Amino acid sequence: MTADPRTMRRHPLLRRIDAHHASRSFGTVLVLIGASFVFGATASDAAWTTGVLVVLQGLTLIAALWTSGLARARSWLVFGLAMLAIAIGLAVVSSAVGGADLIGGVGVVSALLSIGVVVVIARSIARSPEVSAQTILGAICIYVSIGIIFVFAYGAVADIGSSPFFAQAGDGTRALRLYFSYVTLATLGYGDYTPATNLGHMLAVVEALLGQLYLVTVVALLVARLRVRPRESP
Repeated sequence: MTADPRTMRRHPLLRRIDAHHASRSFGTVLVLIGASFVFGATASDAAWTTGVLVVLQGLTLIAALWTSGLARARSWLVFGLAMLAIAIGLAVVSSAVGGADLIGGVGVVSALLSIGVVVVIARSIARSPEVSAQTILGAICIYVSIGIIFVFAYGAVADIGSSPFFAQAGDGTRALRLYFSYVTLATLGYGDYTPATNLGHMLAVVEALLGQLYLVTVVALLVARLRVRPRESP
């Protein structure tokens, strides 16, 4: 079959993007999730950093939709641009206006975008005909995203709630909440920081249960079904 001349004339970057459509290759998604992790762990708690994070979640959702193949090109373009426009709008407003309630609301939107990433990848894995290395990579994306979701959830509770989130450090910084989220997700239980409110206790228990059950059920099942293709002899 001959290649479409219109495709051959396209920019190499656009051809690479097209090649990832419906490829279920979640490397780009994992890189974006990692960028959110690193930025959340190192950036200050200024309003503009909250805006950057919500934009990162919008980009991650777009990448997940594209590589999963769950959205057609036109619907992906419309939905992706809408999500990105909303994220950029919230970023600009939160940076310009500030305020704990507004920043907490942006955190809720960021959490919802991250939940969307998890749902998209989970549906793609469920529809995959076989378990491959890319499927395992998608499962890793989901696991790391769960920690990101709870970082935003804890931040929203800290910003909107009237009581301190931590019993030891007030509301804590975003970096501290990220540390607490992944310690809880991995069920390490250091005990150096603990939630101070009933809502915080509930969220921490839910995250710990999700982290433990996800590893011993979903990831274990996928690894058990992983098929390693034999190398072709020269």
